[in-house]
Amino acid sequence: MQLAYNPKYPAIDDLIKKAKSKIPKFAFEYMDGGCNEDVNLYKNTKEIRDVELKPYYLRKHTDATLNTELFGHVYDAPFGISPIGLQGLVWPNAPEILAKAACKHNIPFILSTVSTSSIERIGEITEGKAWFQLYHPAENEIRDKIIKRVDEAGYPVLVILSDVPTFGYRPRDIRNGLAMPPRMTLKNILQIMGRPEWALKTLYHGQPSFATMKPYMPANLNMKQLGQFMNQTFSGRLNEQKISAIRDQWKGKLVIKGIASAEDTEMAIRLGLDGIIVSNHGGRQLDPGQSAIKSLDPIVAQYGNRIKIIMDSGLRSGPDIARTLASGAEFAFLGRSFMYAVAALGNEGGDHMISSLKVQLKQVMDQICCSAVTDIKDHLIK
Repeated sequence: MQLAYNPKYPAIDDLIKKAKSKIPKFAFEYMDGGCNEDVNLYKNTKEIRDVELKPYYLRKHTDATLNTELFGHVYDAPFGISPIGLQGLVWPNAPEILAKAACKHNIPFILSTVSTSSIERIGEITEGKAWFQLYHPAENEIRDKIIKRVDEAGYPVLVILSDVPTFGYRPRDIRNGLAMPPRMTLKNILQIMGRPEWALKTLYHGQPSFATMKPYMPANLNMKQLGQFMNQTFSGRLNEQKISAIRDQWKGKLVIKGIASAEDTEMAIRLGLDGIIVSNHGGRQLDPGQSAIKSLDPIVAQYGNRIKIIMDSGLRSGPDIARTLASGAEFAFLGRSFMYAVAALGNEGGDHMISSLKVQLKQVMDQICCSAVTDIKDHLIK
């Protein structure tokens, strides 16, 4: 496949600047912000970039390949697209744009329970190759119905979200009326009027909604009632009993996302999970927590040969992916980078971002004399 990215936007900062000019401020800040004072948001990327790799310039080198096997499938690159809630708020039809790009490039796309496209639609677009992230409902009946739909749509991997026992305290979203219950202010309306392309595409695709949850929602909810419904529906903390019930029900690969400790990793192994995603929710949940890369180190040291270890949070570029793989993760996921790209470039955003990341990662591998993704860890400077 020929890799084509828009040369006007070669860096993530170019995409951020363009995205900021195209979408309303409340949508940009929802995507871009962390929680509380954004301490962990900034630590995530900064501390990934403290990782250094050693190049070997005089060794024999064969052309680097990005192919990576994970859960029995060979992907064309060692990264995928993280689950993000309310994607259609940031850019209309964003989940479908990204799912199509992921399928085209043979990388995984994870659909969130609270995204704006349905399980069935994304399953159709990706030919049953997407993953699904489950926000655990308070009611087991809704949980079981969602899992049944995921299975019927052919998803090979179910991801249980563990790091949202409470909704993060996000000052920007509170100011912008995007907390629960949400509210539309005059300020937000004026912001929409200043972004006509976003407004027209939103009219065309329809107001963003929690598409997967529609069958379980009462009809004609107003904004306040919607907020109450979501708070009541997702009001549970994960525990051993809940995870075991899902493991018994789900016959595909089962991954838990949001792991940040050796103790939780040990439980995941004991309960028969196939993988973990070390993550701090992109710095959106716990400001005094560790960065994801700092949490990764002891987990890899103790459990690297016992369970598949994946990481997200803080990655923005191909070199960041290389640093993460060198630190012991077997695969990486990125979220905000893809949303910046879609907000900036619309239908071309997903293809642009994947192509750019592939080119950047391959350049790093060729530069350090590394032919296979599994060997990047041998270049880590400790």
